[in-house]
Amino acid sequence: MNRPAVCFGSPSPEHDISILTGLQAVRALSDAGNDVVALYWSKTGNWFQVPADIEPSEFADGLPRSAEPISIKIGDNGGFYKLGKRNKQSLIDISAVVVCCHGGPGEDGSLQAMFDLAGIRYTGPSQQGAAIGMDKLAFSGTMEAAGIASLPLHLVTDDLALDETGPFIIKPRFGGSSIGIEVVDDLTTAKALVQTQPLLRHGAVIQNYLSDAIDLNISVRTYPETTLSAVERPLRPEDGGIYSYADKYLTGSQGMASAPRELPAELPPNIEGELRTIADQVVQLAMVRSVARIDFLWNADGLWVNEINTIPGSLSWYFWSHEGISFDQLLTEMIQEAVESPAATFQTDGADGTALRDVGAISHKLA
Repeated sequence: MNRPAVCFGSPSPEHDISILTGLQAVRALSDAGNDVVALYWSKTGNWFQVPADIEPSEFADGLPRSAEPISIKIGDNGGFYKLGKRNKQSLIDISAVVVCCHGGPGEDGSLQAMFDLAGIRYTGPSQQGAAIGMDKLAFSGTMEAAGIASLPLHLVTDDLALDETGPFIIKPRFGGSSIGIEVVDDLTTAKALVQTQPLLRHGAVIQNYLSDAIDLNISVRTYPETTLSAVERPLRPEDGGIYSYADKYLTGSQGMASAPRELPAELPPNIEGELRTIADQVVQLAMVRSVARIDFLWNADGLWVNEINTIPGSLSWYFWSHEGISFDQLLTEMIQEAVESPAATFQTDGADGTALRDVGAISHKLA
């Protein structure tokens, strides 16, 4: 495979979780014999190259001592560059980047757009797919417009009024890893949280909290062909509460891969069949690329699509290990897809100068 890179970190509340996912990917690719370039995107938005054998603890107190500053250029000769002697910049040889940035600009389409403009090939969603997946309100609206069952989701505003009664679950409109999620008894409390909870100030959404609902998740990968995994049932805490950040990431050293779950989930055949049918539709509607995870809720009243994670924790490799696919194989095939099928190619058809030649002086357009 030429020379793969893995990027992780980013100016995001999920910065630390991204490091865990990224270092798992770096280690798996390195152990498979690859010369891996480890790219760290710091909380301040700066880029660094770090050793492939670096450990998570070296990031705990800030920038690791071994980090070397690098830069990214867009346009012709785009890519990552290392600063050498006499300020001479040299291009870092990379075949494709495995994107492990959770949340924030790493998963909302910002990073993807920058990589597109730099001509860098990368795994994960396209810019458009990332934007839809990160915006819970946009994703919910897309599902609703397509006639796919999803729980009503509302943007929390000062004048929001609801016919439903609580409890409710309130979430950051943009974000993941269960960071900033709260269960509240009423709308008044939800509105107060938006004013006091920093993670909710940039947008918050609210929906009914179904305490009896069962979480069901499925992963999809799109190379070498689009394939759905077995269905998992994440095991909620004994108190029946929400599946929190701590439940997902602080119960073991492997992040989501070590969280408690039932895989494959024991489901009635008709429910699993319905879930898989809906998941196939979501793949198309949300422009899924590479590896993603689709989350559902199920109770006696129905089955609903809840969210999509376009860069899921641990890249959902635990789903595929159940299918006999190793982490390094999953990563290798993600990289092959990125190399063979770039997420974006820019088209200039029609921009042949005709409109510019025919318009005359620009002052005529202002008359």
